[in-house]
Amino acid sequence: MRSHESGLMGPRMVLVPEDRDFPEALRSIPHTPEQLYVLGNPAAMREGLAVVGARNATPYGLAMARRFSSLAASRGIVVISGGARGCDSAAHESALEAGGQTVVFCGGGCDWVYPSRNRGLFQRVIDGGGALVSEYPWDTHPEPFMFRQRNRLIAGLSKATLIVEAGLPSGTFSTADEALQANREVWAVPGAITSPKSAGANSLIAQGATPIIDDESFLTALFLTFGVMRIPGSGEDQSGDSAELSAMDKTRRWLLDALRSQPMTLEALMRAHSEGGTAGFFGVLLSSLTALEEQGLVQRFGDGRYGCVVASLRR
Repeated sequence: MRSHESGLMGPRMVLVPEDRDFPEALRSIPHTPEQLYVLGNPAAMREGLAVVGARNATPYGLAMARRFSSLAASRGIVVISGGARGCDSAAHESALEAGGQTVVFCGGGCDWVYPSRNRGLFQRVIDGGGALVSEYPWDTHPEPFMFRQRNRLIAGLSKATLIVEAGLPSGTFSTADEALQANREVWAVPGAITSPKSAGANSLIAQGATPIIDDESFLTALFLTFGVMRIPGSGEDQSGDSAELSAMDKTRRWLLDALRSQPMTLEALMRAHSEGGTAGFFGVLLSSLTALEEQGLVQRFGDGRYGCVVASLRR
């Protein structure tokens, strides 16, 4: 192991298409890379799921990136993305939290950490058995055109590309184009028709992309594409709440049920709850809302109301 200017530590190697460790999936894509600079574990570069989305993501986009990356990683599927801020970073983080491997395709060389605030995240990717990968030499400064070129590598290494949030036009949308050119599947999470950040994903669905509308549709798509099933004993076969919700306390369960119906103010939630008038409930309610916001399940709107980010968690 050795470190370069990036300060990132891990095994380093340069692969060419003739090498055994060069990913087979990238040998068949348009414009096969002449070499791959790999920082980390080359074995992580196996066909996985690309999860990509907007850099300036909404709470909804971030929540979807976290949710579906976690579900995929917990089933042993490598999560692949571009390491950008927003949805990409959320995808890598959630894959690591789920105990899975994740691969970052860099816009420049692996020693130019971009964005710089992701240095810690990238080291965790390496330490977690994943890898940073680039077709450019280690110290190559990233240029705008390089990010679009690397999108073909993200799509090419993935059996399917999931678009969690994308505008029109956008780099995220271009990744979907690269997936189609490489004869890979494209999945998309629909969003509000009034949101410019969801215009790309909604357009892809209109053109035939597989819509991911809830956990069930995502798990079905995983099974059909990767052959993975639900995790036995995870609680996912139970009707009603998902495994994520089963760990929540009674108040958080009630809050999500209430906010699925309509956004509500803190005062309205106090009135609606049967224990709203009891001493100390205000603190419990506030801390529960804060916890749900941190998990990306609830957001506060500009008018002070709280709303459920995930439209439906029911089977």
